[in-house]
Amino acid sequence: MRTKVTLALLFLNVALFFFIFRFEREWRTEAASREARRLVLGPETANIRSLDLTLPAGGGFALTRERDAWFLTRPLDRWPANAHAVNAILHALQLLEHETSFAVADLAKNRQSVADFGLEKPRLTVAFTSGDDRSGAAAPRTTVLRIGDATPDNKRLYVLSPDGARIHVVNRGLADSLNVPAEQLRDDGLLSTRVFEARSLGVQIAPRPADTGGAGVRVRIRREGARWMFDAPVSARASGQALELAINGLNGLRAKAFPATGPATAPSTAPVLRLALEGNGKLETLFLGETVPPAPGAKPDPRAPVEFYAQLEGRRAVFTVEVPAALLETLRTAQESLREKRLLVDLDPARLTAISLASPVQPNSVPCDLRRLVDAPAGTAREAQRDWQVVLRGEGPAGPRTLPADPAALARLVGQLTALRAQKFQSDAPTSADLEEWGFNRPVREITLTVAGEPAPVVLRLGTDIRRNVYARVGNATEPGNSIYAVGREILDELALAPSAWRNRAVIDPLPANARVTRLRLTEVGAETVLAETAFNPDGDAAAPRGDPAALKAVAGAFRALRASRYVPGPFTAQVTAAGDDRPWRFQLQATVAVPGSDGAEQSSVTTVLFTERTGGDQQFAGIRELDTIFVPEQPLIDALWTLTHGPRDPGPPPERKP
Repeated sequence: MRTKVTLALLFLNVALFFFIFRFEREWRTEAASREARRLVLGPETANIRSLDLTLPAGGGFALTRERDAWFLTRPLDRWPANAHAVNAILHALQLLEHETSFAVADLAKNRQSVADFGLEKPRLTVAFTSGDDRSGAAAPRTTVLRIGDATPDNKRLYVLSPDGARIHVVNRGLADSLNVPAEQLRDDGLLSTRVFEARSLGVQIAPRPADTGGAGVRVRIRREGARWMFDAPVSARASGQALELAINGLNGLRAKAFPATGPATAPSTAPVLRLALEGNGKLETLFLGETVPPAPGAKPDPRAPVEFYAQLEGRRAVFTVEVPAALLETLRTAQESLREKRLLVDLDPARLTAISLASPVQPNSVPCDLRRLVDAPAGTAREAQRDWQVVLRGEGPAGPRTLPADPAALARLVGQLTALRAQKFQSDAPTSADLEEWGFNRPVREITLTVAGEPAPVVLRLGTDIRRNVYARVGNATEPGNSIYAVGREILDELALAPSAWRNRAVIDPLPANARVTRLRLTEVGAETVLAETAFNPDGDAAAPRGDPAALKAVAGAFRALRASRYVPGPFTAQVTAAGDDRPWRFQLQATVAVPGSDGAEQSSVTTVLFTERTGGDQQFAGIRELDTIFVPEQPLIDALWTLTHGPRDPGPPPERKP
């Protein structure tokens, strides 16, 4: 049973295959034949290489194809054509269909001739060459299509077939596709090399009329991987962002007009600006010559675009182009406007491992060293600012010691260095007298930056002149660098030499969440007079306080994360020198902290902090003998201590005066 079913299905499959192969193929062939019979032109339109349109009264245009690009050869000499306009013409020829046709040989029967249809002297004549004349390919073939008058209803046209045997009636859209003005047929774009493919930019600036014997300024910038570098007139880093804007501006230039009479001197002979843009396998050069005279009575506007006579290399056509004022200024000052203004543009904060701040102008000063704890760079800039330490240089068997660095201060320092910009390119070939005048014989600051993976640290040197202007120089330990930059004076305020300026503002480690302050005791030093005292219950409330409860609670809260607004350089001393006076320790604060142990019992410790009298609205000195440090606490703790020490005697704000 199964064998019979299988044989039946096999027979049906064979019959279906025969039906498809025999009949459907004929249907498709017949349909293709009918479609081909409606086409006026045949396979000769598949590979058109050139096209010429002529009019009885003269004019028209000629196009030629070079590889995949089309060029106008008439009325302009080898000018790029608008690809969209050319494709529209090609599609109109390839898809040209007749609505009806009749043989030329039958015209005599009706006492007619081709002249009756406007085909003896056609309104348009289209001649195109198809095929390929390269070795091994078919020889080129020329096809001529003549377009005559419109039909009586003015909706169709008479077209004579290339062999002259038939007259076709076609839609008049063909004439509309062919009758394209030269302004629409040409491509007005001048430089086609885009930013992503650009490899170099050359700018040659002609000397000004006042200059004699000069060859002008030549600027050449080339791409090295992800970097742009100046080759001339100096060897320096170029600004990638400025280059992108300039190249985009050049890509936006358009030919405005093709005047019948150009300037006396061709732009390519004596250019004011010569722009050479090199891309992948191509080099485009634009010559800007004389400026086009303004219209009579026009008011000068420095912000308006400037119109030049111009030429492209390899093309004889002279045209005019409007260059925006901002782009023109950038090109004329390319050696500065396109130069990278960031001095440490390659500095990667995530790979920074050490910073050394020194002042050679101060012979007795000690460099301030900041180093990371880990050797491997962190993944992000924010992570890179953690785990830094301030290295305190010391003598003796103990050697140097370290203190935790302040992440916020490190972040600000690195941010200021990476954002440091040149306000002016002072000199690229300074003399010895220049270096002495700008303070580089003994710089006011010398910043050494060690970056993981780099062969040598980067050294930034800062000098000043007698007017306190600040100049910068970037190099290394042995080669200080040739370029001198003028920078803002504010950078010196960010480069403190005192290690205390970079120390972590957390005087003691913040208390863990399960720890609590159980007791506070504030006394006068020496007299042991109790000014305030309280114990705290597990909820953090003061129990039987002696003193202002809110102030005591504020002191306990500040003590959980005791921070310094700034540190006093040097070790702990018996008194603090401030504003020319020696300030003795006046108050003593004892804080008892309880931390639950592993067995559930609390372990207590007492920390003692000494305070001077308040010396200003935001200044009161504090010291911890065990930590060998003196600092100024943050404002909330200063205000709370004032309430506890002087609150009863504080007269309060003065009474308001009655008008």
